Amino acid sequence: MIQRTGANVIAMAGKGGTGKTTLTALLIKYLVHFNMTPVLAVDADANANLNELLGLEVDITLGEIRDRMKTETPQGMTKNEFMEIHINQAVIEAKGFDLLVMGQPEGPGCYCMANSILAQVMEKLARNYSYLLVDNEAGMEHLSRLNLRTIHTLFVISDPSARGVLTAARIADLTKALQVEVGQKVLIVNRVPEPVPQALDEHVKKAVKQTDLVFGGYVSASEEIFQKEMSQESLLVLEERSPVVKQAFDIFSRFLKTPDGR
Repeated sequence: MIQRTGANVIAMAGKGGTGKTTLTALLIKYLVHFNMTPVLAVDADANANLNELLGLEVDITLGEIRDRMKTETPQGMTKNEFMEIHINQAVIEAKGFDLLVMGQPEGPGCYCMANSILAQVMEKLARNYSYLLVDNEAGMEHLSRLNLRTIHTLFVISDPSARGVLTAARIADLTKALQVEVGQKVLIVNRVPEPVPQALDEHVKKAVKQTDLVFGGYVSASEEIFQKEMSQESLLVLEERSPVVKQAFDIFSRFLKTPDGR
Protein backbone atom coordinates (compact mmCIF):
# COMPACT_ATOMS: atom_id res chain seq x y z
CA MET A 1 0.00 0.00 0.00
CA ILE A 2 1.27 3.44 -0.85
CA GLN A 3 1.12 4.71 2.74
CA ARG A 4 4.17 2.56 3.54
CA THR A 5 6.34 4.66 1.23
CA GLY A 6 6.40 7.63 3.59
CA ALA A 7 5.04 9.97 0.93
CA ASN A 8 2.51 12.50 2.19
CA VAL A 9 -0.63 11.63 0.25
CA ILE A 10 -2.98 14.44 -0.83
CA ALA A 11 -6.13 13.73 -2.81
CA MET A 12 -8.36 16.21 -4.62
CA ALA A 13 -12.01 15.38 -5.25
CA GLY A 14 -15.13 17.13 -6.51
CA LYS A 15 -17.85 16.85 -9.09
CA GLY A 16 -17.27 18.10 -12.61
CA GLY A 17 -17.28 21.82 -13.17
CA THR A 18 -16.09 22.90 -9.73
CA GLY A 19 -12.60 23.93 -10.86
CA LYS A 20 -10.99 21.02 -9.01
CA THR A 21 -8.24 20.61 -11.57
CA THR A 22 -7.50 24.35 -11.42
CA LEU A 23 -7.01 24.11 -7.66
CA THR A 24 -4.87 21.02 -8.17
CA ALA A 25 -2.58 23.06 -10.42
CA LEU A 26 -2.44 25.82 -7.80
CA LEU A 27 -1.60 23.22 -5.14
CA ILE A 28 1.31 21.98 -7.25
CA LYS A 29 2.42 25.61 -7.58
CA TYR A 30 2.20 25.94 -3.77
CA LEU A 31 4.23 22.79 -3.06
CA VAL A 32 6.94 23.80 -5.53
CA HIS A 33 7.02 27.42 -4.30
CA PHE A 34 7.69 26.31 -0.71
CA ASN A 35 10.18 23.61 -1.78
CA MET A 36 7.90 20.82 -0.56
CA THR A 37 9.39 18.64 -3.25
CA PRO A 38 9.74 16.32 -5.04
CA VAL A 39 6.05 15.90 -5.89
CA LEU A 40 4.43 13.16 -7.94
CA ALA A 41 1.09 14.34 -9.34
CA VAL A 42 -1.29 11.71 -10.71
CA ASP A 43 -4.11 12.91 -12.96
CA ALA A 44 -6.75 10.28 -12.17
CA ASP A 45 -9.73 12.17 -13.59
CA ALA A 46 -10.65 10.87 -17.04
CA ASN A 47 -12.40 14.18 -17.80
CA ALA A 48 -9.65 16.45 -16.52
CA ASN A 49 -6.70 17.93 -18.37
CA LEU A 50 -4.28 18.73 -15.60
CA ASN A 51 -1.33 18.61 -17.97
CA GLU A 52 -2.75 21.52 -19.98
CA LEU A 53 -3.00 23.70 -16.87
CA LEU A 54 0.64 22.85 -16.15
CA GLY A 55 1.88 23.48 -19.70
CA LEU A 56 2.89 19.83 -20.25
CA GLU A 57 2.27 17.35 -23.07
CA VAL A 58 1.26 13.72 -22.48
CA ASP A 59 2.75 10.98 -24.66
CA ILE A 60 1.22 7.93 -22.97
CA THR A 61 -1.18 7.26 -20.09
CA LEU A 62 -1.13 4.58 -17.41
CA GLY A 63 -4.33 3.18 -18.84
CA GLU A 64 -2.68 2.68 -22.23
CA ILE A 65 0.29 0.95 -20.58
CA ARG A 66 -2.08 -1.31 -18.65
CA ASP A 67 -3.87 -2.23 -21.90
CA ARG A 68 -0.61 -2.91 -23.72
CA MET A 69 0.68 -5.09 -20.89
CA LYS A 70 -2.07 -7.63 -21.54
CA THR A 71 -0.95 -8.32 -25.13
CA GLU A 72 2.52 -6.84 -25.67
CA THR A 73 4.63 -8.21 -22.81
CA PRO A 74 7.64 -9.89 -24.54
CA GLN A 75 8.63 -13.46 -23.79
CA GLY A 76 11.14 -13.61 -20.96
CA MET A 77 9.81 -10.41 -19.35
CA THR A 78 7.33 -10.44 -16.48
CA LYS A 79 4.26 -8.20 -16.58
CA ASN A 80 5.60 -6.38 -13.52
CA GLU A 81 8.83 -5.60 -15.39
CA PHE A 82 6.88 -4.44 -18.45
CA MET A 83 4.73 -2.10 -16.33
CA GLU A 84 7.69 -0.72 -14.39
CA ILE A 85 9.71 0.07 -17.51
CA HIS A 86 6.83 1.78 -19.30
CA ILE A 87 5.51 3.66 -16.28
CA ASN A 88 8.95 5.15 -15.70
CA GLN A 89 8.97 6.18 -19.36
CA ALA A 90 5.53 7.77 -18.92
CA VAL A 91 6.67 10.05 -16.09
CA ILE A 92 6.54 13.65 -17.32
CA GLU A 93 9.35 15.52 -15.60
CA ALA A 94 9.02 19.18 -14.66
CA LYS A 95 10.71 21.57 -12.25
CA GLY A 96 9.98 20.35 -8.73
CA PHE A 97 7.32 17.83 -9.74
CA ASP A 98 6.53 14.95 -12.05
CA LEU A 99 3.20 14.05 -13.63
CA LEU A 100 1.53 10.76 -14.51
CA VAL A 101 -1.82 10.54 -16.28
CA MET A 102 -4.18 7.62 -15.59
CA GLY A 103 -6.21 8.07 -18.77
CA GLN A 104 -9.56 6.57 -19.67
CA PRO A 105 -11.31 3.91 -17.57
CA GLU A 106 -10.99 0.20 -18.35
CA GLY A 107 -12.54 -1.29 -21.44
CA PRO A 108 -14.19 -4.71 -21.68
CA GLY A 109 -12.65 -7.60 -19.77
CA CYS A 110 -11.11 -8.12 -16.35
CA TYR A 111 -8.36 -5.75 -15.26
CA CYS A 112 -7.93 -7.08 -11.72
CA MET A 113 -4.39 -8.40 -12.24
CA ALA A 114 -3.34 -5.38 -14.33
CA ASN A 115 -4.56 -2.95 -11.68
CA SER A 116 -2.87 -4.96 -8.93
CA ILE A 117 0.44 -4.73 -10.80
CA LEU A 118 -0.18 -1.02 -11.42
CA ALA A 119 -0.62 -0.46 -7.68
CA GLN A 120 2.60 -2.36 -6.89
CA VAL A 121 4.64 -0.38 -9.41
CA MET A 122 3.11 2.92 -8.24
CA GLU A 123 4.00 2.07 -4.64
CA LYS A 124 7.63 1.54 -5.62
CA LEU A 125 7.72 4.72 -7.71
CA ALA A 126 6.15 6.86 -4.97
CA ARG A 127 9.04 6.09 -2.60
CA ASN A 128 11.08 8.66 -4.50
CA TYR A 129 8.75 11.56 -3.64
CA SER A 130 7.87 13.65 -0.61
CA TYR A 131 4.27 14.21 -1.76
CA LEU A 132 1.89 12.11 -3.80
CA LEU A 133 -0.93 14.27 -5.16
CA VAL A 134 -3.92 12.54 -6.77
CA ASP A 135 -6.46 14.55 -8.76
CA ASN A 136 -9.52 12.30 -8.57
CA GLU A 137 -12.85 11.72 -10.20
CA ALA A 138 -15.91 12.40 -8.04
CA GLY A 139 -16.42 8.69 -7.49
CA MET A 140 -12.79 8.25 -6.46
CA GLU A 141 -12.56 4.78 -8.01
CA HIS A 142 -8.88 5.41 -8.67
CA LEU A 143 -8.15 5.39 -4.94
CA SER A 144 -8.91 1.68 -4.97
CA ARG A 145 -7.07 1.14 -8.25
CA LEU A 146 -3.91 2.73 -6.86
CA ASN A 147 -4.35 0.73 -3.63
CA LEU A 148 -4.45 3.92 -1.55
CA ARG A 149 -5.59 3.13 1.97
CA THR A 150 -4.30 6.22 3.75
CA ILE A 151 -4.77 9.83 2.66
CA HIS A 152 -3.22 12.51 4.82
CA THR A 153 -5.34 15.34 3.38
CA LEU A 154 -8.44 15.16 1.19
CA PHE A 155 -9.44 18.47 -0.39
CA VAL A 156 -13.08 18.33 -1.51
CA ILE A 157 -13.95 21.08 -3.99
CA SER A 158 -17.44 22.55 -4.41
CA ASP A 159 -18.90 25.21 -6.63
CA PRO A 160 -20.89 28.09 -5.03
CA SER A 161 -24.26 26.31 -4.96
CA ALA A 162 -26.38 24.40 -2.46
CA ARG A 163 -26.21 21.28 -4.63
CA GLY A 164 -22.47 21.61 -4.96
CA VAL A 165 -21.94 21.77 -1.21
CA LEU A 166 -24.26 18.79 -0.68
CA THR A 167 -22.38 16.79 -3.31
CA ALA A 168 -19.07 17.63 -1.62
CA ALA A 169 -20.41 16.23 1.65
CA ARG A 170 -21.46 13.03 -0.11
CA ILE A 171 -18.05 12.69 -1.75
CA ALA A 172 -16.37 12.94 1.64
CA ASP A 173 -18.57 10.12 2.91
CA LEU A 174 -17.47 7.87 0.03
CA THR A 175 -14.09 7.36 1.68
CA LYS A 176 -15.82 5.40 4.44
CA ALA A 177 -17.33 2.96 1.93
CA LEU A 178 -13.90 2.53 0.34
CA GLN A 179 -12.37 1.94 3.79
CA VAL A 180 -9.81 4.68 3.21
CA GLU A 181 -8.26 6.27 6.28
CA VAL A 182 -8.25 10.05 5.89
CA GLY A 183 -6.33 12.33 8.23
CA GLN A 184 -8.33 15.47 7.40
CA LYS A 185 -11.14 16.27 4.97
CA VAL A 186 -11.13 19.90 3.88
CA LEU A 187 -13.97 21.64 2.02
CA ILE A 188 -13.01 24.41 -0.42
CA VAL A 189 -15.74 26.37 -2.20
CA ASN A 190 -14.42 27.64 -5.50
CA ARG A 191 -15.41 30.39 -7.99
CA VAL A 192 -17.34 32.29 -5.33
CA PRO A 193 -18.77 35.76 -6.09
CA GLU A 194 -17.88 38.67 -3.84
CA PRO A 195 -19.26 39.29 -1.34
CA VAL A 196 -19.99 35.69 -0.35
CA PRO A 197 -23.78 35.13 -0.47
CA GLN A 198 -25.25 34.57 2.99
CA ALA A 199 -27.31 31.59 1.78
CA LEU A 200 -24.14 29.88 0.52
CA ASP A 201 -22.39 30.48 3.82
CA GLU A 202 -25.30 28.90 5.66
CA HIS A 203 -25.19 25.79 3.46
CA VAL A 204 -21.45 25.46 4.08
CA LYS A 205 -21.86 25.73 7.85
CA LYS A 206 -24.63 23.10 7.76
CA ALA A 207 -22.52 20.68 5.71
CA VAL A 208 -19.55 21.06 8.04
CA LYS A 209 -21.75 20.55 11.10
CA GLN A 210 -23.33 17.37 9.72
CA THR A 211 -20.14 15.74 8.38
CA ASP A 212 -16.49 15.33 9.30
CA LEU A 213 -15.50 18.02 6.81
CA VAL A 214 -13.45 20.99 7.96
CA PHE A 215 -14.09 24.26 6.13
CA GLY A 216 -10.96 25.40 4.36
CA GLY A 217 -12.20 28.62 2.79
CA TYR A 218 -13.61 30.37 -0.25
CA VAL A 219 -11.72 30.99 -3.48
CA SER A 220 -13.10 33.84 -5.56
CA ALA A 221 -14.07 33.66 -9.21
CA SER A 222 -11.04 34.81 -11.19
CA GLU A 223 -11.00 36.50 -14.57
CA GLU A 224 -7.23 36.03 -14.62
CA ILE A 225 -7.51 32.24 -14.36
CA PHE A 226 -10.36 32.20 -16.87
CA GLN A 227 -8.18 33.98 -19.42
CA LYS A 228 -5.22 31.67 -18.75
CA GLU A 229 -7.40 28.60 -19.25
CA MET A 230 -9.00 29.98 -22.40
CA SER A 231 -5.57 30.69 -23.90
CA GLN A 232 -4.26 27.30 -22.65
CA GLU A 233 -1.47 28.91 -20.65
CA SER A 234 0.12 27.25 -17.65
CA LEU A 235 -1.24 28.39 -14.29
CA LEU A 236 2.24 27.95 -12.85
CA VAL A 237 3.21 31.33 -14.31
CA LEU A 238 0.65 33.18 -12.17
CA GLU A 239 2.30 35.56 -9.73
CA GLU A 240 2.09 34.80 -6.02
CA ARG A 241 0.56 38.24 -5.41
CA SER A 242 -2.40 37.36 -7.64
CA PRO A 243 -5.55 37.51 -5.42
CA VAL A 244 -6.74 34.01 -6.31
CA VAL A 245 -3.26 32.53 -5.77
CA LYS A 246 -3.04 34.23 -2.38
CA GLN A 247 -6.44 32.85 -1.40
CA ALA A 248 -5.50 29.32 -2.43
CA PHE A 249 -2.07 29.51 -0.78
CA ASP A 250 -3.64 30.73 2.45
CA ILE A 251 -5.95 27.70 2.54
CA PHE A 252 -3.18 25.24 1.72
CA SER A 253 -0.87 26.74 4.34
CA ARG A 254 -3.39 26.06 7.10
CA PHE A 255 -3.51 22.34 6.34
CA LEU A 256 -0.10 21.54 4.89
CA LYS A 257 3.08 22.29 6.82
CA THR A 258 5.96 23.88 4.95
CA PRO A 259 9.56 22.72 5.60
CA ASP A 260 10.18 25.68 7.93
CA GLY A 261 7.15 24.67 10.02
CA ARG A 262 4.81 27.42 8.83
